[in-house]
Amino acid sequence: MASKMGSTNPFNDNPPSINNRIVHFTLYSLLPISLICLYFNIFSLTHSPVQLLQSTVIFNYHSSICSSPPSTSSIEKDMAYNYEKSCNYSNGDWVSDMREPLYNVTTCDTIKETEKCTTNGRPDLGYLYWRWKPNECNLPRFEPNTFLKLVQNKHIAFVGDSLARNQLESLLCMLSTTSTPYLVYQNGEDKKFRRWHFPSRNVNFSLYWSPFLVHGVERSNEGQYYNTMFLDLANERWARDIDLLDMIVISIGHWFLLPSIYYEGNLVIGSLNCPDLNHTQIDFYVPLRKALRTTLNSIVERKVAKGNGIDVIVKTFSPAHFEGDWNKGGGCSKTKPYRKEEKVVGGMEGEIRRIEIEEVESAKFKVKEFGGIRFEILDVTRLALLRPDGHPGPYMNPFPFVNGVQEYVQNDCVHWCLPGPIDTWNEIFLEVMKKWGKYP
Repeated sequence: MASKMGSTNPFNDNPPSINNRIVHFTLYSLLPISLICLYFNIFSLTHSPVQLLQSTVIFNYHSSICSSPPSTSSIEKDMAYNYEKSCNYSNGDWVSDMREPLYNVTTCDTIKETEKCTTNGRPDLGYLYWRWKPNECNLPRFEPNTFLKLVQNKHIAFVGDSLARNQLESLLCMLSTTSTPYLVYQNGEDKKFRRWHFPSRNVNFSLYWSPFLVHGVERSNEGQYYNTMFLDLANERWARDIDLLDMIVISIGHWFLLPSIYYEGNLVIGSLNCPDLNHTQIDFYVPLRKALRTTLNSIVERKVAKGNGIDVIVKTFSPAHFEGDWNKGGGCSKTKPYRKEEKVVGGMEGEIRRIEIEEVESAKFKVKEFGGIRFEILDVTRLALLRPDGHPGPYMNPFPFVNGVQEYVQNDCVHWCLPGPIDTWNEIFLEVMKKWGKYP
């Protein structure tokens, strides 16, 4: 395939080069100390990094677990909260806040080079001075010590696409302001499988690159131009380690927008934007739903069989902000957030978000009879939609205009500058955990 800008994968997580583009509520209550202490004593990790991250087994999901979702009325009943104690963190507005970020590129060494916007020469710093104000409450500033206490002796995995990595690196930077993380495992130069350890609290964070969540073959510039996905098989790279994990944070979406062939039961069920192949053209919504359902069912099956608990958080879709087509020189030049009345969640990002929420609610319904398995949504779609100013844009590369304005400059309008708006995701993540007293 040609290596021109029109054929390069914008969501690839490899470092960019001239031939490679970017390949792309909650209840809030202060927990009594006694419940926090109970939460601290769950599961100590005793496995080596190699055991945790080397995986070879593919898991099938079964129809008994993949039954139809519950009725809308059942879901709504389960989702009902005491209004006085609830806060929907997904609805709000960005307001000016002149406090400095918790960290910067000189105090945190886990930031990917393409997201070091300030040191790469971005001249405007206004994007750093906004905070998310939910309509119903205030979102507290991130408390790194509280976060580490809540996950003491636990192993948390971020599984999915490069936005899973982006969020984890943000979280590591925020936590490193109070405790030092040590990189204890790294698989190859691509850094797509890594593990960090916080000895102060015996906490482990692992990153699993799995942009489809299910088993598949990624497209490439040198090979096939389409992805291949097996929608009924969980990706063996992370699925083998389910038993060793206490929490999984899931991120998918952008890779499903690319040309793909979909398999189920070893048979092709259709393809997306592969006109030269003799397959039925289908949109990506059904495959995305199937892939997420397979993932959640695989986790449930394994944990039910073993009888131990797990928390699963699904982060909703984070929209890109390309002004024009990503493969035709589109950039993201805005320097301020949208106001809440300027943008509404709808269209593609709204449909993806809806699918993710429905599948999580369905999973909640399925595990009601089992103890220790909990599902939550981390709804970031709206607050991300309102931040077109938070991406690296041309400053994914150092000083892109040092030799004057170029005819074409690579832009990253998918990932987020660090520090930046993505730090808010982890503030909400912490609030989700603070409402948990112990496993249900």
